[in-house]
Amino acid sequence: MRRRVVVTGMGCVTPLGHTVDQLWANMLACKSAVKSTTLFDASAFPTKISAEVRDWSIASVGEDEAVWARRGRHTRFAVGAAKQALMDSGLATADHGGTLDPTKLGVYLGAGEGQQDFHAFAAMMTAALEGGELDVARFVSEGLSRLDPRLELEQEPNMPAGYVAALAGAQGPTSNCLTACAASSQAIGEATEMIRRGDAVAMVSGGCHSMIHPFGVTGFNLLTALSERNDEPHRASRPFDRDRDGFVLGEGAAMVILEEYEHARARGAHIYGELLGYGATADAFRITDTHPEGRGATACLNIALADAGKNPQEVDYVNAHGTSTSVNDRVESLALKQSLGDHAYKTPVSSTKSMMGHLIAAAGATELIICLKVLAEGVLPPTINYENPDPDCDLDYVPNAPRDKACKTVLSNSFGFGGQNVTLIAGAV
Repeated sequence: MRRRVVVTGMGCVTPLGHTVDQLWANMLACKSAVKSTTLFDASAFPTKISAEVRDWSIASVGEDEAVWARRGRHTRFAVGAAKQALMDSGLATADHGGTLDPTKLGVYLGAGEGQQDFHAFAAMMTAALEGGELDVARFVSEGLSRLDPRLELEQEPNMPAGYVAALAGAQGPTSNCLTACAASSQAIGEATEMIRRGDAVAMVSGGCHSMIHPFGVTGFNLLTALSERNDEPHRASRPFDRDRDGFVLGEGAAMVILEEYEHARARGAHIYGELLGYGATADAFRITDTHPEGRGATACLNIALADAGKNPQEVDYVNAHGTSTSVNDRVESLALKQSLGDHAYKTPVSSTKSMMGHLIAAAGATELIICLKVLAEGVLPPTINYENPDPDCDLDYVPNAPRDKACKTVLSNSFGFGGQNVTLIAGAV
């Protein structure tokens, strides 16, 4: 008999709010976090807007700003969110003032890279190309003189998991995955499986990312994936709208404490909801494109429903991946119809990326937290900027205003570049 897994703590650092309560309140107020980019000079880029985490310091969770100053931006977000989640759950290991065996607490993150030193790299390339051809020796020499090895280490995607494990005193299984936009949802799904099979009693899980830098924006601009609605930042992210022109890049972190149900109940923990279903697939199609018939997304949804033991009629709400790109929104709508059948037309679907942009590796964990708030509060967050219906996107997208609805079963999709698909299903306990 597999163990039940519940969520007993939540934390986040996002462009739309630096705590779960702030995020939820701003979402129900239909606020947008999208503004002109300030983390670097984006004036020469096709996309000059993003959703940055502004006016936040790791000191807000009681950490010394000076200690963390030379650590990655993504790591600071991760630690900020993880500390909130741990405090919220009241879970602590024996050597951190609690009772849990530290070898039974693990960490599984879907973390991306941190900020990259674009200016140093540009200077290295300029010097190496002075003679018209790439001088590899000059490139290496310039790199050794310009790059700070500690900073290069700190921006790696494996670093947040190590810092979070140290913060929590977690001596159990610790892993990180980076499956593009599906990363933190996959991390939560895999962490759930670890608890189900008894490898851990509890897991700190979620994700973090910060791609608002010249390399990140250049890559997505070359893919024509970003919105160029620079004159109206707050209207740029418009999932499922006919006039959508790409997603808005965001950043941040979100973490949950996953815990074995009987352990959580025995210690009197507050339970936000239960992780009922997890599905993961690959499109096996192209490195940047979703399969046009949604075969991976549809299969992923079906696997999650089967894992949860739910039929389509029991799904009360879907938090869509909903990026605001032409292909994703059409294919996701198609996949929901193929998986849920006629019930898809009766199921409210919203994309909260319309308000806070796309947090890439951190997106899925943030959206699971939103789903858990839906279970608790009985309110659906909206898809803002939905103005012009698209005949290929013909579901109920909760347009432009929140909606009251009691929910028992909620579903969250995360579909990454390269055809990585994850669906999580959560339910009330």
